[in-house]
Order: sequence, then structure tokens, then C-alpha cells
Amino acid sequence: MGRFSYFCTNMKQVRPKKNLGQHFLTDLTIAQRIADTVDIPYPSLPVLEVGPGMGVMTQFLAEKPRPLKVVEIDRESVEYLYEHFPKLHDNILGEDFLRMDLSQVFGGQQFVLTGNYPYDISSQIFFKMLDYRDLIPCCTGMIQHEVALRMAATPGNKQYGILSVLLQAWYDIEYLFTVPPTVFNPPPKVQSAVIRMTRNNVSSLGCDEQLFRRIVKTTFNQRRKMLRVSLKQLLPSTSPVFTQHADLLTLRPEQLTIAQFADLTNIIAPELA
Repeated sequence: MGRFSYFCTNMKQVRPKKNLGQHFLTDLTIAQRIADTVDIPYPSLPVLEVGPGMGVMTQFLAEKPRPLKVVEIDRESVEYLYEHFPKLHDNILGEDFLRMDLSQVFGGQQFVLTGNYPYDISSQIFFKMLDYRDLIPCCTGMIQHEVALRMAATPGNKQYGILSVLLQAWYDIEYLFTVPPTVFNPPPKVQSAVIRMTRNNVSSLGCDEQLFRRIVKTTFNQRRKMLRVSLKQLLPSTSPVFTQHADLLTLRPEQLTIAQFADLTNIIAPELA
């Protein structure tokens, strides 16, 4: 039995669950295209697939000559995977990705992260990836179209925001292709997109990284306001920062580059100390 008829015959055995944000991909051509994104630029590293569902992408990943593990929180999907992917039996992890210690997945070895990510937690997945960025030199997969645009946006673009800055600080982001809602069961109400994130050469931002994140989130939570307004949540209004760096603080967060956010962090850090 060919892949297409095999998948269609078994497709309805797992019920998509709204509370898990499940939208099962049904187009095998697109599934293979997404699976193949893991081959560049690390064709030999192990692969961890998040949210395999019924394995529409897994079947193509499993054909590659490299270690593969899948992590799935839905028990029904896990049972399906055990039944239809017996060769992966010991590599099917019935866990919550967001609670996993990723340093233990491949014994401390680097790996590529991929998946058809649930829309409602994709940002949380990528923030977790940042915590393990030295282990994950590449991340690919499918997410909501609008989120992909935000991730890849540049300064001055209305899509530029928290995700753009925090991810681009450590990864180069490629928007690969768009996926229509008609190839899912059930069809989502939005378009999807496939992206690839590849670790850049940055080893340090040259500032307090926790404070950097805090400043990025604080300022973009009031993205229409000038920095001198939003930063009053962190600094007293009498702080000399507001007079010594008046020109910088008249900008809005979407106008700042990553380097400028790092500079701003170093300006503010002594005041908070």
C-alpha cells in the first residue's frame, strides 16, 4: 500500500483535540517538503520532532539516515504512533515538550528541532529553544503565518516585536513557504508558514541577558509609546538616564536594532543595581 492510501485509510483514527490546538496535516507532498527542511545545514545531526500527531511528517523523517525522536503529549496520538511506527518504539516520548530537559534527549548531543507546532504554544516552544540554543543549532517547522512574519521582521516593520528581537539575537530566520488551511484536518482559520532558524555566530550579547529580555518585553508591551514612557515601569522618573540619553529614548521600540537594545540594557543596568 502506498504512503498516500495508507495515511488516508488511517487518518481518522486520532481525533483532533481543540484544547491541544491540533490541526493534522493531510497533504503528503507538503509533509515531505517540511521534513526535508531539516537537511540544511545539518544533514547528520539527530532530529527531535514536536507534536507528530499521526506521523505524517514522521514517516519522511524516519527515512533519513540519522537518529530521530518524537515527543507527543496526546496519549491517543502516542498509541497510534506505537502501533504504526514500531521501529520508533523506544524513541516515542509521551511527554510535554515545554517541561522536558532537552539536554537529556540525545545525551547532551546537538540536534535539530522540527514539527508542525501547535499555534497557541509556538512562541513558548521557541522561547524554550532559546534556553537550549547551544544544543539546537537549527529549528524548522510550520507555524501560524502571522507569527512567522513577526519572527522574520526587521526594525521599522510593524511586524517587528518581541519574537523578532529575542529570536534574531541568536538565530538567522528564513521564511520558506506558505501553507494554505485546506491541507489540514480540521482546517485552521489562518494560513500557515514554514520557517527555518539557524544559529548565528553570536556567543554573547555583551549585556545582562535576563535584563535584555525584560527590557524588550517591557517596551514592546507599549510599542506605540516612546521608550522614555515605557521605561518608567523599570526606572524612577528622576533617573539621570532620561536626560543623559534623551535622543535614544524618544524612539519607539520597533525602531531599535538588537545592538541598540543591548546598548540600552547596559545603560539601564547600573541604575537597577
